[in-house]
Amino acid sequence: MITVNPDGKIMVRRCLVTLRPFRLFVLGIGFFSLCFLMTSLGGQFSARRLGDSPFTIRTEVLGGPESRGVLRKMSDLLELMVKRMDTLARLENGSELHRAAGDQHFAVDRFPPGAGLMERIQAIAQNVSDIAVKVDQILRHSLLLHSKVSEGRRDQCEAPSDPKFPDCSGKVEWMRARWTSDPCYAFFGVDGTECSFLIYLSEVEWFCPPLPWRNQTAAHMAPKPLPKVQAVFRSNLSHLLELMGSGKESLIFMKKRTKRLTAQWTLAAQRLARKLGSIWRDQKQILVHIGFLTEESGDVFSPRVLKGGPLGEMVQWADILATLYVLGHGLRITVSLKELQSNLGVPPGRGNCPLTMPLPFDLIYTDYHGLQQMKQHMGLSFKKYRCRIRVIDTFGTEPAYNHEEYATLHGYRTNWGYWNLNPKQFMTMFPHTPDNSFMGFVSEELNETEKQLIKGSKASNMAVVYGKEASIWKGKEKFLGILNKYMEIHGTVYYESQRPPEVPAFVKNHGLLPQPEFQQLLRKAKLFIGFGFPYEGPAPLEAIANGCVFLQSRFSPPHSSLNHEFFRGKPTSREVFSQHPYAENFIGKPHVWTVDYNNSEEFEAAIKAIMRTQVDPYLPYEYTCEGMLERIHAYIQHQVGLLCSPRPCPTRGPGPTESLRPGPQCHPPGVDPECQLRPRGLAPSTLPPGLAGHRWEGLHGRVPGPRAGL
Repeated sequence: MITVNPDGKIMVRRCLVTLRPFRLFVLGIGFFSLCFLMTSLGGQFSARRLGDSPFTIRTEVLGGPESRGVLRKMSDLLELMVKRMDTLARLENGSELHRAAGDQHFAVDRFPPGAGLMERIQAIAQNVSDIAVKVDQILRHSLLLHSKVSEGRRDQCEAPSDPKFPDCSGKVEWMRARWTSDPCYAFFGVDGTECSFLIYLSEVEWFCPPLPWRNQTAAHMAPKPLPKVQAVFRSNLSHLLELMGSGKESLIFMKKRTKRLTAQWTLAAQRLARKLGSIWRDQKQILVHIGFLTEESGDVFSPRVLKGGPLGEMVQWADILATLYVLGHGLRITVSLKELQSNLGVPPGRGNCPLTMPLPFDLIYTDYHGLQQMKQHMGLSFKKYRCRIRVIDTFGTEPAYNHEEYATLHGYRTNWGYWNLNPKQFMTMFPHTPDNSFMGFVSEELNETEKQLIKGSKASNMAVVYGKEASIWKGKEKFLGILNKYMEIHGTVYYESQRPPEVPAFVKNHGLLPQPEFQQLLRKAKLFIGFGFPYEGPAPLEAIANGCVFLQSRFSPPHSSLNHEFFRGKPTSREVFSQHPYAENFIGKPHVWTVDYNNSEEFEAAIKAIMRTQVDPYLPYEYTCEGMLERIHAYIQHQVGLLCSPRPCPTRGPGPTESLRPGPQCHPPGVDPECQLRPRGLAPSTLPPGLAGHRWEGLHGRVPGPRAGL
């Protein structure tokens, strides 16, 4: 039987009570230390790149020196803990264990575990200290290696002093100061380092030479051209109506017009197909961006469609869309800035960077609002691809206003000019200048049966006034009084609740009429009379096509941007001698009469003569569907290559022109991308190109302004 000393029992209980919390405390401290160690190093390990060794610590991540300090503090803390625990153990053993000196069983059971625990704590402290030394060595080695690599890259990423790229250094300086001004730079990989600046300026833009350690094949690999597809005439326009979209009154008006003229477009396509025979026609990918219908430009036309606002622009755009579609080309239509950015591949940001992909369109038709939007969002790509742009410009743009430097030096700068395009890229509603291209529109063409019906139903004493807005009638009481003596006067002035006060009581006002009803009114009338505004609209041609005589006023002096508010700011100095110069000069009597409205006798004599005159419906070929199809077909097949082919340009920058670097998607710095390099020794071209004089022969005699041919 084993006897146990009561004092020994008490001592054992006391030791057990003391030992358990002590063990838990020490184990907790050790576990906490290990967790803290792994957490401190975890940020370093998690920042490593894919494929790096687990011990490869990136020094770019902040905290390298801090990690070494943490490890030293942990090691010092563990050593301090060991010393204090050792002292505590000696004090406790000296006071309590001496009373149990005779108990050999307790001495054997108690000391080995305590001694083993102390050894483990010391081992942990030593391991932490060793890890700290190793981590410190790794970090020092990484810093040294990174310093060497960075030094080597800085040597490779310094802006070169190369006469082939004179703008490189200046562009790098700009990038240093302003690369955060637009998020698009970060989108292309710019991160504030010299290498990222030079990579961007050499591979995205073309101001710097390619870096020798970059993969040049990948950087300059041109996309494979798509196989050519033959354009085939289309007769079903239902898909075009879907492409035009909806939601705007202007689009609804354009779709109604296109649908109404579908039969005429189909017949015209058949006629042109017989003319062209088996000639191959390349199918072009075409973007049509109607800028004045975007919300960003105000879209002032859509709300006015139902109130008699100007519809000439929408008539022309509807016919342009129909022409391109019937000719068989791929068509994309945008009426919002978001759609434009998506179709062009505009990078996110404020529009300072080039497009993210090569332009997928062979041609872009737009207006001045759309032109401004594209320049704002395409960056350098606007200059690169601008030869593909066609600007629908009602009144035209003269070369003196188009060339930025010339316009600035000679006072021709306006809100709508200085685009530095080829003058042929501006496409007008009427052929009033040889500098620009004539786009036009169409009027409904009557068959022989319809013409005979019109001749039999004409009222010899019925007149329709050209003007859907009440302001056009203001101050015209004198003319209307004379006309009222001979004819019954009809108007189509918009009003909501009451008759406009500007319209006299003897005028039969029909209000704003839909286009088919307006056509029926013209087929009954003998006279279509204009009061000087609007200028050069489609309505006079529609009236003449329906058998009316068009009477208009002669301007003396002629109206222009120098003396008339309407033309002020427009990029042309053309003088307008009547309300509709094309009708006056290309049609003339008996269909068109131009008189001085300030001479009452001349005006009254013209009314009497018109009542005695018999005219047949007449429509010039260029304003038929077939005429427009033929004209636009010729532009697309021949003008694209002519305007986008390289042409000579002057030497710029230091060094010979031959040393400038042309590339598959990049062009010499400071040189027009449509230029071809001029052999050294030739004189630079004049500005603006082809400037032959300060006056040119126009449709109405000599008109101020230079002439620049294609």
